[in-house]
Amino acid sequence: MEIKEDKIDGHVVVSLSGRIDSTAAVEFEEKLIEIIDRGVHVMVIDFLRVQFISSAGLRVLLLAAKKVKPYGGKLLLCDMSKDVREVFDISGFSSIFEIHENVTNAVTAIKKTN
Repeated sequence: MEIKEDKIDGHVVVSLSGRIDSTAAVEFEEKLIEIIDRGVHVMVIDFLRVQFISSAGLRVLLLAAKKVKPYGGKLLLCDMSKDVREVFDISGFSSIFEIHENVTNAVTAIKKTN
């Protein structure tokens, strides 16, 4: 798995690629915690190049969401393939996270809440 961090209109966008399985989830968690510990409590996570996410990857997202919640923060997810979105729908995570069609829509949603 590859993790890339960018800023779009001043907002952090974390782009993922590959498979988020139990091995990659460790790296994913470390990166998200590092970003949150820097004081970033609202971010976009782009799944455009993610082919698979396991329960370990879902756990990382839940952990990160819980970590930003006391600060009024949130994670906005976007660009999910049909297969990845299905995992979110079946697990009930679609109702926990704000999921957008693409990065532009997610960043716009952040702007509207600020």
